[in-house]
Amino acid sequence: MTTTVRATWSNKLAFVLAAAASAVGLGSMWRFPYLAAKYGGGTFLFMYLVFVFTIGIALLLLETAFGRKTGQSSIGAFKAFGKKYAFIGVFMSSIPFIIVPYYCVIGGWTTKYMAAYITDGPAALADGGTYFSNFIANTPESMLFMLIFMAITYLVVGMGVNNGIEKANLVMMPALILVAAALAVYSLTLPGALEGVAFYLVPDLSKFSPELVVAALGQTFFTLSLAMGIMVTYGSYLEKKEKLTSSVMQIAGTTFGISLLAGFMIIPSTFAALGSGDAVAQNAGPSLMFVILPQVFNSMGPAGGIIGCVFFILVIFAALTSSISLVETCTAIIQDGSGCSRRRAFVVTIVFTTVAGIIVNLGYSGLSFIQPLGEGTTILDFLDFISNSVMMPISAILTCVFVGWIIKPKTIIDEVKVSAEFRLEKAWAVLIKYIAPICITIILVAYVAQTFGIITL
Repeated sequence: MTTTVRATWSNKLAFVLAAAASAVGLGSMWRFPYLAAKYGGGTFLFMYLVFVFTIGIALLLLETAFGRKTGQSSIGAFKAFGKKYAFIGVFMSSIPFIIVPYYCVIGGWTTKYMAAYITDGPAALADGGTYFSNFIANTPESMLFMLIFMAITYLVVGMGVNNGIEKANLVMMPALILVAAALAVYSLTLPGALEGVAFYLVPDLSKFSPELVVAALGQTFFTLSLAMGIMVTYGSYLEKKEKLTSSVMQIAGTTFGISLLAGFMIIPSTFAALGSGDAVAQNAGPSLMFVILPQVFNSMGPAGGIIGCVFFILVIFAALTSSISLVETCTAIIQDGSGCSRRRAFVVTIVFTTVAGIIVNLGYSGLSFIQPLGEGTTILDFLDFISNSVMMPISAILTCVFVGWIIKPKTIIDEVKVSAEFRLEKAWAVLIKYIAPICITIILVAYVAQTFGIITL
């Protein structure tokens, strides 16, 4: 057993940037614009805003305070209140190990497309999806770009909390915000873009539905990196003097702001190029990012190649900030759980992530016969569903029940009050004990039932 001094953030800004960087990932870059377009623009934005600054902030505060109080990642944090509760930490801790391999596969796709805008040009990528299909089925090439993305992630995490993660986020987060803002402004200058802005921002009350509420709540849950141990781990690196209440407000605000910018980048430009926001709504996930948007960039003329390259650099930054958080969390979990050195825990994380990533990548070629969720699905689809739609909601429900009914909200409230006033402590306690678990249960039941065709929302 090796005892090491636990790393701490240099200051509050370092923590806020790291936590916001973790939250701002591929989900913000393509999932948010797709959902906003699908669910009536302004109506979805309003619901998302409400959920981010209620349930989202409540859970952010819970996890960061929980981590800081115990000074441990997920397993150790729950175990600190009794060995019989360690299973909650184990369950939560398994989630980043499921997510990070397939996340790095998608990160490899974004890396390839950034390079392709330089080597092949925008026209080659705007062929209706053939380029993308050929790439992901080309095992050596897709494997190479996945490994490049992984290598960058490992390099940053390997340099440590202060010299690696802090310094990387200090560069990538401001760059991400500036580039996103510049692309958003450019998209607004395109002919027909203002109609896209109206489509994006003006509420369409006819689109209001239970499905919209579930989608907005789910997006809040996923984009804030909740219930997968990241915020518990990052909270454990935070010193007692730092104010948790203002920190979580800044994290939530940054996440919402970048999601909003992503919508401004994608929806008006897509509307301008294709004449309808429905093109965004009908092409979720990879189709939007790697098929529709290259067509949009190609329609911009000579500037399209530059815009496309810059856009995918932005997406790589967003993907990296999240993959770094995931790999760091996996490393901390192994280190805290086994008592080994950080270096050894990091090596184990690298080996696991790389091998698992290779298997996920082969799901589009040599292992394409494995279709866990039915015909046409892949290993990546299954891992994404099981982690995001099943395990994360269960993890959040268990955490809320644990804090709300077993150790009691006062335990976390006292930790928050170490460094700041907590005027909304009673409202927070109600959210954690009652509102959050009920709402998250709705997400879980609705997503699973819809996926298996039990209900149609």
